[in-house]
Amino acid sequence: MSFFGVSGMYYSGESLQQHRIVLAEDSNLFSAMVSKRLKELLDIDVIVCRDYDDMTFAVENSSFPATLAISNINLPGAENGEALSYLTDMSIPTIVFTGTFQESIREKILAKDIVDYVLKDSVFAVDMLAESVCRFLTNHQHHVLIVDDSPTARALLTTQLKRYNFRTSSAENGAVALDILKKNPDIGLMITDYNMPDIDGFELTRRIRGSHGPHQLRIIGVSSSADRLLSARFLKAGGNDFMLRPFINEEFYCRVNQNLDTLTRIQTMNAKSARKV
Repeated sequence: MSFFGVSGMYYSGESLQQHRIVLAEDSNLFSAMVSKRLKELLDIDVIVCRDYDDMTFAVENSSFPATLAISNINLPGAENGEALSYLTDMSIPTIVFTGTFQESIREKILAKDIVDYVLKDSVFAVDMLAESVCRFLTNHQHHVLIVDDSPTARALLTTQLKRYNFRTSSAENGAVALDILKKNPDIGLMITDYNMPDIDGFELTRRIRGSHGPHQLRIIGVSSSADRLLSARFLKAGGNDFMLRPFINEEFYCRVNQNLDTLTRIQTMNAKSARKV
């Protein structure tokens, strides 16, 4: 199974049939479109729930727990966002699919620790939703290394990445990061702080590039500094991307996805070339 998503995401790999997805959507049109698209692209059958009672029944009366929920913000019987509160209280990862969006609503749904949100505002909305579903179900294939001397920063990034279903490792300094990379060749992305004792983010990146090319490991640098030259210096050192703290959640996830998509495409092309030889 393989496909290109609307943003250029490429997926080729494991069967996703075993996953159980609850779709809480009262619109017959959107529920039919989403069900059809997920079946076509990912071969997944979804459980459609038209109202709040249907959703809670589907969640609580099954021998197989839901892997993921797709939910509108408001449903019949839950006109004030109770559906999202219920799903997060049940620890079910949730993607919000909504046609109603304002800054206050964005803050409200992000406070629920949702996986993602997709707006019903274009002809590509259903494909974007399918892409978000595929990312969540396959992110466990990716191992991400977080390098930061701040325990708080490491914990925050770890929590955020695990919410997206990534596997993570963390290091408190550059020396530990180099050791982890040596022992875990499956790590495909490293997110490293710039300002660290002994080995800063620049030097760490330079050392890693001696043994790991961008076709093996993508590197995102991060910093809270106001120095606008940091990004240029980091990219010159061999980094692939750079972000300033504090992050905007959506931008952070997009940057991570873009780097991993690039890595996947490179590795797929290299594998095809090797087979031809």
